[in-house]
Amino acid sequence: MFKDQVDKLVQTAIRKRASDILFLPRGEEYVIKLNIRGTVEKFSCIPLTYGLQIINYLKFKADMALSEHRRPQVGSYLLEEKQGKKVFGRFSSIGDFLGRESLVVRLIYQEKDANEKYFFPERLQNIKKQCQKKGLVLFSGPVGSGKTSTMYHLARSMAEKQVMCIEDPIEIYEPAFLQIQVNERAKMSYAELVKASLRHRPDVFIIGEIRDAQTAQIATTAALSGHLILSTVHSQNALGVVRRLLDLGVSKTDLEQTLQLIVYQRLLPTSAGSSKALFEKISIEELSWKELETAAVRKMTIGWREDLETCFHNNWISKETFKKYSEG
Repeated sequence: MFKDQVDKLVQTAIRKRASDILFLPRGEEYVIKLNIRGTVEKFSCIPLTYGLQIINYLKFKADMALSEHRRPQVGSYLLEEKQGKKVFGRFSSIGDFLGRESLVVRLIYQEKDANEKYFFPERLQNIKKQCQKKGLVLFSGPVGSGKTSTMYHLARSMAEKQVMCIEDPIEIYEPAFLQIQVNERAKMSYAELVKASLRHRPDVFIIGEIRDAQTAQIATTAALSGHLILSTVHSQNALGVVRRLLDLGVSKTDLEQTLQLIVYQRLLPTSAGSSKALFEKISIEELSWKELETAAVRKMTIGWREDLETCFHNNWISKETFKKYSEG
């Protein structure tokens, strides 16, 4: 019975192009919510025991431990495949002090045509040209801003290259790539997997996230040795990515030799009711090291503001969206 309800929920979420399905415990019930273009709306409420059954069903499908209810877990599962189009689910669970789990299912849609997915598709072509060089191409932006989809799109354009993906977990299934999933319990961290994968001599690495000093150093070393590295770094703007890498111990000299491009990305709701990505880009040639002294207080580049104004004047976005995203 609950399988039918899960299928109905997933179908509704996909039809509405939701980015997340949330199962949140509230007293003696579970509240199910959908994140649609950045707005979280209530879908339904179900009894607590029924909610736990649904969560266990989804955890089983995502190859997560059913006996673990408090420790954070991640998993993934193909939710839908119709007419050759796939929707993947990335699962994340965590329990509260009462042992009640909350579960978030991130919906990852098969990418659209670039003209439909990005406000300025020509900027994506420019990023593709940058990816012809070896070195670091780094992406930043909040969770759900489409960074992984963009990295996969870029990697797919390099049909002749051997691509290796290291993620936590694998978000998008791509049979043409060699995909490896982080497993901290088995001592398969980002850093360890990158180090081991270098022996396979891939042309391109997709590293899900540079989150610690060891991964930052190994990724930089891989770039120095002639690989193209596509990865994400948490930061509130493009300049902040450089500050973050310096804080993680990467030297200025190594960055000058390896850093090709930084891309800050956001998904903005359009006036047509869809979502499209907007970029802020900084190449190594454009990078002013003096500006890094004020990167902590500086927000977005002038180019971001100009592109946002263009979107607004062309009626691609609303006035409210323009104001909301003016600072990134």
